[in-house]
Amino acid sequence: MAKQFDADVIVVGSGAVGSNMANELAKQGKSVIMLEAGPKVERWKLIENFRNSPRKFDFNDPFPNNPWANTSYAKNYIENTGSFEMLPGMLKLVGGTTWHWGGATWRYLPNDMKLKTMYGVGRDWPLEYSELEPYYHRAEIELGVSGSDTEDQSGQGGSAFPPRSAPYPVDPEPPLYLTTHFKNKLEKKGYNFVHEPNIRTHVPYDGRPACQGNNNCAPVCPIGALYNGSIHAEKSVRNGVKLITEAVAYNIEKGPDRKIVAIHYKTPHGDDVRLQAKYFVIAAHSFESAKLLLLSDVANSSDQVGRNLMDHTGINMHFLTDEPVWMGRGPVQQTGIFNWRDGAFRSEHSAIKHTITNLNPTLGLTQRFLSQGMMGKELDENIRHYSERWAEVSTFFEALPDPNNRVMPSTTHKDALGIPTLKVHYDVDDYIKRGAAAAKEQYKNIVRDMNGTYIETTDFVNHDHLMGTMIMGNDPKDSVVDKDCRTHDHPNLFIASVGVIPAAGVVNPTLTAIALAIRSADIIAREI
Repeated sequence: MAKQFDADVIVVGSGAVGSNMANELAKQGKSVIMLEAGPKVERWKLIENFRNSPRKFDFNDPFPNNPWANTSYAKNYIENTGSFEMLPGMLKLVGGTTWHWGGATWRYLPNDMKLKTMYGVGRDWPLEYSELEPYYHRAEIELGVSGSDTEDQSGQGGSAFPPRSAPYPVDPEPPLYLTTHFKNKLEKKGYNFVHEPNIRTHVPYDGRPACQGNNNCAPVCPIGALYNGSIHAEKSVRNGVKLITEAVAYNIEKGPDRKIVAIHYKTPHGDDVRLQAKYFVIAAHSFESAKLLLLSDVANSSDQVGRNLMDHTGINMHFLTDEPVWMGRGPVQQTGIFNWRDGAFRSEHSAIKHTITNLNPTLGLTQRFLSQGMMGKELDENIRHYSERWAEVSTFFEALPDPNNRVMPSTTHKDALGIPTLKVHYDVDDYIKRGAAAAKEQYKNIVRDMNGTYIETTDFVNHDHLMGTMIMGNDPKDSVVDKDCRTHDHPNLFIASVGVIPAAGVVNPTLTAIALAIRSADIIAREI
């Protein structure tokens, strides 16, 4: 009797990476089931939730937080044991965590992928930039990325770089007043600004309206101009994918010949379902994917699953400008200072990306002044004065893979279905700390050259770019997947996640994960 399969491919996770993977496979005629732990929620409901929430700084709050599918901010869901509290803004619903991202969609540089070779630290990627470049372009088309084709994104002020086979699908949006103010002050002093590629297109694209500058990319774009994974989840369904929501995967079943034979999931009612397929793709959040592999005892002959956790752990600097700039008008981010994205210094300290943040500061300033006891006229005057001149530089640092920084299933807490929650251990390494020391000196110069007034610099903060937990490499002894994102241990099990990235660089990794997923989809489609 012929073996019965429920689908050619099962994809676990309906975020931006998983949904693009599922859609590519469906377009190539493959039968696909996509599992999502959370529900499907319409945008109008999320907007209503946000407007009614008293916790405007909690970007998870408008989203579902079910006992069987918690967000990362649920009490006891993430237990931290390291010196740094790693608490990313993870969501569980159709579309995943890209419901509340800033939308930055960078390519890595060739040197980012040769960190060990070039600078003697960290790891090299097992593939070259040239191998990934065609898939970067396909991903940019799918997402509708808006960017500049003329800038040197290495930040060195040269000609257009890195190499591109085709232009961005959408040109850059007009400059914000805030952006123009920074550039007018700093470019003449040698600061190299680069336009941030993003998926908040300023013209209609693929059924999405043009961005209207609502400044509410997080927690939820009110008009749907900002791309999120639900767009490709819905596309994939139209192309034939079977999407099963509220399906919490908890076991990956191994069979003979090292192959995976089934995925097991639980419903909110506790029912167990087993699904068989020819190929399997784990595309949940970096934390959840690693946890699922560990719970299932798969893909871990190297003992590297969950290890090598990297984030663009950063700091923020606040200062007052010498004239009104009214931060908070238009998109939440548009440009950054990139002089320290690449260079020989990376052998000594992390790369540094300074983003000029454009989030409206008024709520935070109001809370600050109220906590200081201000009332009445004094409160009003300070809110206005600081709001019109407040500026923030948000800085990312490049982490190195360290096996001691890791995510594991919790041994003390379980969710409503009896599945262990998460335990995370993360320490900020000396490579980042040396980068932070350099950045703080750069802050002094930025404030001086802006003729500004320094206010404060924060301690280290999360930036939710969680790489390395299922790290990519050539050697099965020290990595989880190969350059195709196929697990070394199981020929029919692939990972689609930023968690495979072996060298973090200093730019947002989501576009790269989607490009890798499209590449893997082509490989799977050829093999089935």
